[in-house]
Amino acid sequence: MPTECIPYKETNYFTELILDYLAEKEKLKTFYNRFPNLENFKAQIEEKSSFPIKNREILVKALKEQYSGLEISEATQRNIDALENQKTFTVVTGHQLNLFTGPLYFLYKIVSTINLTRKLKEEYPENNFVPIYWMATEDHDFEEINFFNLNGKKFQWANAPQNAENDAVGNLSTDGLKDVFKLFSAEIGGGKDADYLKELFKKAYLQHDNLAEATLYLANELFKEEGLVIIDAQQKSLKELFIPYAKNELLEQISHKTTTKTAEKLNDLGYNVQVNPREINLFYLHNGLRERIIERQGEYFVHETEIKFTKAEILEELQHFPERFSPNVMLRPLYQEVILPNLCYIGGGGEIAYWLELKEYFAAENIVFPVLLLRNSAMIQSEKLDEKRRKLNISNKELFLKQHELINRKVRQISNIDIDFSKQKEHLVEQFQQMYELAEKTDKSFLGAVKAQEVKQLKGLDNLEKRLLKAQKRKLEDEVSRIAELQNELFPNNGLQERQTNFSEIYAEYGPELISVLLKELDPLQAEFKILTFGKE
Repeated sequence: MPTECIPYKETNYFTELILDYLAEKEKLKTFYNRFPNLENFKAQIEEKSSFPIKNREILVKALKEQYSGLEISEATQRNIDALENQKTFTVVTGHQLNLFTGPLYFLYKIVSTINLTRKLKEEYPENNFVPIYWMATEDHDFEEINFFNLNGKKFQWANAPQNAENDAVGNLSTDGLKDVFKLFSAEIGGGKDADYLKELFKKAYLQHDNLAEATLYLANELFKEEGLVIIDAQQKSLKELFIPYAKNELLEQISHKTTTKTAEKLNDLGYNVQVNPREINLFYLHNGLRERIIERQGEYFVHETEIKFTKAEILEELQHFPERFSPNVMLRPLYQEVILPNLCYIGGGGEIAYWLELKEYFAAENIVFPVLLLRNSAMIQSEKLDEKRRKLNISNKELFLKQHELINRKVRQISNIDIDFSKQKEHLVEQFQQMYELAEKTDKSFLGAVKAQEVKQLKGLDNLEKRLLKAQKRKLEDEVSRIAELQNELFPNNGLQERQTNFSEIYAEYGPELISVLLKELDPLQAEFKILTFGKE
């Protein structure tokens, strides 16, 4: 399959912080532990070898309970069992419970995770490495997850379940998804692969009671043969391991004290801070409610409710019901590293950005900080679209230009007249330079007038160039239209395909080859944007 790699910097879709991280800029090195290359994992394995055997036993038991009602592959079963072995380590990615996986990069995250475990096994054969998908079951932003895009249409969970605005999304009932299934079935059409997708949606969402169970089933069906292990950390036995750290959060507010300083340092370096920590980064999760905990004058309140605790009462509540204490985005990473023998977290740019705020917090809690790896990014195009691109003489790199820049560039290239007035502008500037010299020798008060005239005439040339370009666009309307159509297909809603398009759109055309190609082509340690052309060998 033909592929092309483009440096992330040249796509114009990645922040300065991420580009500097990938470039291993010296000013960022204090914000992470080890950079993601194979050699650095040796020291990471040694450091994480201190992970308690008791935590492994609790983890394996919890996973077996979660998988009890699910058909489990031999590969996944082996990986779950292997987690009790002290030579077994995990690589983790996390994602929201988006309806039917949401955008394409859900697949890229998991494929990156699976492929890194394979590379680590080749490099360190004496150890075992397990790919983990951490389901964000405790999030509560329903509006972010209740839709997916297919063929340019938005398929939305319109009839929101009860408590959708307040409860953790993993608890939400799937009752209202029959209507989405009907619309999806009509849109996806017929054929072997379309029928598989319809059955996948039906079994996931119409035969499971809540969103956590549905997502577990769906992700397992897509990746069970690769040994993916899926975890729902909203479980009492796992939360019990986090009690000491939740207690520190309530009493000492360690995360706020440490991450605030780190955020200030990042801000001083000119980076936008991804997440600003609260004083207490825990939610109270109970009976359809997930609201943040606030401390005032020694008492603890659950925001926008009548629930309150004394210090002694909230510590007792934590001891007896740890599952009711839900970490927010700042604490979830620590919770993950407490319950998993983890080496590396794989995430998108936004996730890596907030992880970079956390190293000092981990140090304060004496927890090993994982390697941070940017997930793979890719664009998938058909052979037909690739043919169109080549006929229009557009390079893959040029596709990432803003549409007006791309069209202007191509109109200039294919026009039979020269629309570039750069030479005329240079000539004009040279002429005015002589006039400046003349004014200097005669009357310096004329300098302002000369400057004004230069600006006026340069602006006139600019306007003429724009008018000529506009006229040529009209003359070359067919080419302009084809350029715009091509880019719109590859960049839906003027954004990256991976952040817009649902996997079903591509799976319906290429079937299981989609996932097999991703597993073959996406190298998690190759820090470049990849373009994959399907339909060619």
